[in-house]
Amino acid sequence: MVFFKSIDYNKASDENLMEKVCKKNHHAFEELFERYSQRLLRYFYSMLNYDEEKSQDFLQDLFIKVLENARYFDTNRKFSTWLYSIATNMCKNEYRKLAGKHFVSEEYIPEFDEIYSSGITFNLDKKLLQSELEKSIEQLGYKHKSVFIMRFQQELPIKEISRIMSISEGTVKSRIFYSLKKLGELIPEFNPKN
Repeated sequence: MVFFKSIDYNKASDENLMEKVCKKNHHAFEELFERYSQRLLRYFYSMLNYDEEKSQDFLQDLFIKVLENARYFDTNRKFSTWLYSIATNMCKNEYRKLAGKHFVSEEYIPEFDEIYSSGITFNLDKKLLQSELEKSIEQLGYKHKSVFIMRFQQELPIKEISRIMSISEGTVKSRIFYSLKKLGELIPEFNPKN
């Protein structure tokens, strides 16, 4: 008689679950989907101009890619970084398909650290600000929009964004600075210097 070891999937690490996904374990895949689907749906929703249907489609495509490419995942690396890298590439390809490319200087601006560390306070009603912010974020180019969303909506650390986007931490900071500056122009109340 063969006994199967019971696994507590909701206590397993993401990387451990991916090992099991590689072995065609659908319970492990379901657990990863449960952990990340809502966060990534919000990410796609923000990145794809608040198009709910397209966001749902992208979410499904993302997890299909996870299944199809599970064998390429290095379990010594962080799963969330790998997952967000795939999601970010999907959005990048969509931007290339739909629009022209946005070219913006990627120079690092030293004053960023001072402005960033000082924090930003809002003296507006949160709903009004959120509405204005969503409209303004749409005016950012792909590179800046994706970094802004990962940092401020997904609350990912700069180091992880750097890995996801395959850019230096200085470039991440530069893109965040540019995004804040641009949003400060579009929404004067958002400008940290006002």
